[in-house]
Amino acid sequence: MIGERILASLCKPPVEVTYDDPTDPESLARRRVPEDPLKDLRREFPNLGELVRNRDVLDYGCGFGDQVAAMAREFATRVTGLDTHAGLLAVAQQCYGHLARFTNRLDGETYDVVVSQDAMEHFDDPQAALSAMARALRPAGLILLTFGPPWWAPYGTHMRYFCPIPWLQLWFSEKTVMAVRARYRRDGAKRYQEVEGGLNKLSLRRFERIVHGSGLRLVECRYVAVKKIQFLTRVPIVRELATTVVTAVLAA
Repeated sequence: MIGERILASLCKPPVEVTYDDPTDPESLARRRVPEDPLKDLRREFPNLGELVRNRDVLDYGCGFGDQVAAMAREFATRVTGLDTHAGLLAVAQQCYGHLARFTNRLDGETYDVVVSQDAMEHFDDPQAALSAMARALRPAGLILLTFGPPWWAPYGTHMRYFCPIPWLQLWFSEKTVMAVRARYRRDGAKRYQEVEGGLNKLSLRRFERIVHGSGLRLVECRYVAVKKIQFLTRVPIVRELATTVVTAVLAA
């Protein structure tokens, strides 16, 4: 209880933290589509157009589908958006069903490129997710994967919306953090894995083990550090605490 009181005193007042259900009609009416839904993908993969143009692409964890639609429009890409969140998938289908196909499961189709952005740290089982991406990949196909922050990053708990403290997962127990979070969210989550969207505590070390055991060839892997102090990503132990974005290109 003492820890809970201390943490609560360091967080924003609950009345200052609003929550919009992403599938509520009123929230959707207020939602703004990003000016460039591909901005982050372009940053991490400067040759994005060359990689996906006129290809069959799977967006694994497509959310609202903004990125799917942008690839279809700009690169004449044949895109399938996959997501397990029924509400988000319904919105994607309603908004962009005329441009792409949306589904909640893989059905044996294969693709030239699989894209996964800001989803790897949320999958219930990231190893199974990467295996599913690999199975959906055609021979010589590529997986373009980028996510962040990983678990031990300053804001790896994904709770900055109410708590400005970096490395929250180091200073306070999961029980304490989740008890304070309950003041801001009413989903009943008691563990990080139970929060909306999921949070699987994916560290760099675990991610590297998953990739190593996937049978995929690692073409490229890049880490981005806090304040872009890149040498920190090469220092043992420190790299876990300092890396904010992970980007990898994997080949079948």
